Amino acid sequence: MQLLISDSNIFIDMEVSNLTEKMFELPYRFAVPDILYDTELENEHENLLEYGLEMKTLSSESIDYTQNIVIKYPKTSFNDLVALALARQESCPLVTGDGALRKACKEEAVVILGTVWLIDELISHSIITVDEAKEAYALMRENKRRLPWKIIEERFK
Repeated sequence: MQLLISDSNIFIDMEVSNLTEKMFELPYRFAVPDILYDTELENEHENLLEYGLEMKTLSSESIDYTQNIVIKYPKTSFNDLVALALARQESCPLVTGDGALRKACKEEAVVILGTVWLIDELISHSIITVDEAKEAYALMRENKRRLPWKIIEERFK
């Protein structure tokens, strides 16, 4: 199964839309850097490990890489850059909705996927219906999640 690295932003989107458990039904492996899990997810999202979330450790080379790009991307949090470094280390896509992180990924040639892609995958694998996707997006909007709302609205026209 394809490994996907994620930042915490995606799990917040999935949690507010009640899709966290369904996300792990997709034919992908999801992982986060261990430091990101320990500092951002463990206290409020401990159920992620039960669903199958993997924690991975950066190699010393990836730690050096992260330290080098911190200066280059001051608008991106350290944990987000650690996720970018892990995606680079594992040669796999990074799933994020964070704008600053998406920009850094583009510049660092790391493939980016996001919440809209995840919802599309849930639909295409018949895990949720289009109506359930609309309901999920409505919950995300109510919770003031930052998504490309114009693109989402066009998809459902």
